[in-house]
Amino acid sequence: MTSTATETETPSRGRPLPFRVPVGAYLGWGFALALFALYTAASVRGHQLLTTYGYDLGIFEQVVRSYSEGHMGVTELKGPGFRQLGDHFAPALILLAPFYWLFPSPLTLLVAQSALMAVAVVPLVGWAHRALGTGAAVVIGVAYGLSFGIAQAIRFDFHEIAFAVPLLAFSMTALGEKRPVAAAAWALPLLLVKEDLGLTVAAIGLLIAFYGARRLGLAVAAAGVVGMALVVLVFLPAMNPDGAYAYTSMVGGGDAERVVVPAGRWVREVLFAQTKVTTLFITFGITAFAALRSPLALVVLPTFAWRFAADKPAFWGVAHHYSAVLMPILFAALIAALVRTRSVDAPESRRIVRVELAAVTAAALLMFPVTPLYLTFRADTWREPERVRVANSILNEIPDDVHVAASNNLAPQLTDRTLVTLFGFEGLRPNPQWIVVDLERPLSYPIGIEETKQALEVAKTQGYVVVRDEMGITLLKRP
Repeated sequence: MTSTATETETPSRGRPLPFRVPVGAYLGWGFALALFALYTAASVRGHQLLTTYGYDLGIFEQVVRSYSEGHMGVTELKGPGFRQLGDHFAPALILLAPFYWLFPSPLTLLVAQSALMAVAVVPLVGWAHRALGTGAAVVIGVAYGLSFGIAQAIRFDFHEIAFAVPLLAFSMTALGEKRPVAAAAWALPLLLVKEDLGLTVAAIGLLIAFYGARRLGLAVAAAGVVGMALVVLVFLPAMNPDGAYAYTSMVGGGDAERVVVPAGRWVREVLFAQTKVTTLFITFGITAFAALRSPLALVVLPTFAWRFAADKPAFWGVAHHYSAVLMPILFAALIAALVRTRSVDAPESRRIVRVELAAVTAAALLMFPVTPLYLTFRADTWREPERVRVANSILNEIPDDVHVAASNNLAPQLTDRTLVTLFGFEGLRPNPQWIVVDLERPLSYPIGIEETKQALEVAKTQGYVVVRDEMGITLLKRP
């Protein structure tokens, strides 16, 4: 009986079976199940503790709910009858409609996101096991599973890029293993996830061409560029009520004042802003910077380009979901770099691989306590605060199928059974039947605490009566 790094034979009555068991596949799916449980626990518990928001979980639930009812993906949180396809090009969300029809709840989106991001570990662990052995596969599974980009996305509501993470993992694995057709097949559906991913598809296409499949690679690159151009310049403006792509003004480095600043100051304040440098350090640091040795790491450039070119500082850091799509790319690049190092016929090559794997493990374990996933292992996370109990009691007084203007953190608790708008934005759809506001956690969006208090007083003068007012949560009803 023999064994290799990729597969083993199972004995039966002293003789080998006529088939081989792919250990890497079992290991990958084992990691996927474990991560799915962790991600689901973290995201669902976060929602139960009122740490999800109308922007963005509420928006996406309204869209998927609309699809499940046979409509065109409408989200009232963005405006009356606002079609999500006029905001971002994400037709992939339609795939969630059957599941939402069966289980109409925001938890359906959170569980689906957990499953999508967990399954991305399967091709990465499988490739690592085939090329480097069990130890390396375990390190890759742990490091990917606990990586900050995935952790932040899991605890920050739901986003359409959940579909992109597994697609990128399978595509980058195929690319690293020199399977160009599979790499292209997994990459092209990214065009249906979000409009900016067209540039990522183009980058993958160029690498496919670089690795030898020139015609296929150039065709994929062209599809990425042309597809993104058509969506951004034609489709989204046609669907948007303002007749334009909503995010064009965010890209360009700033307002007119920035155009006239000296070049040196622009380089310091824009190109090398401290937040951006820190983001780059953390992002590549999770692979102990080994991913930089592989051409596969170039696929991160389109995402960094649009994020760092935007005027919105939230895009620059690591606190939100924007780094999730980078994680499968970086870990694929890490595997490719380790495989290349190990292929060198020199005594120190295996030692270098072991040292880098140890560094990746250390980085993952050191960063884990500061990621949102760590909260899942704290005892106080599983206790129900009195304030959460009161909030749920107040929300239960709101009947189904009514129009509610709610605070950002209360909106996704109601989107499965009412028509919800944000308090402060309700002028877009005036005269809600109910108003529910959390004065302790308004997050200054869309209006701050003082403005919220003033708006409540105005509502009272318009005839709204206070139904309940406990622990900073106020419920008003229109007679």
